[in-house]
Amino acid sequence: MATKKVALACSVCGSRNYMVTKKPERMERLEVKKFCKFCGQHTLHRETM
Repeated sequence: MATKKVALACSVCGSRNYMVTKKPERMERLEVKKFCKFCGQHTLHRETM
């Protein structure tokens, strides 16, 4: 089973701060609350293509 690397982008400023691996059987986009160093706060980060 191969995994794919995807970026997580901040929903507030749009910067791509994190890289994570994604399993191919997951169909929905990943959404995680993480710290954004550009905003200086915890914000929702969404998976980008």
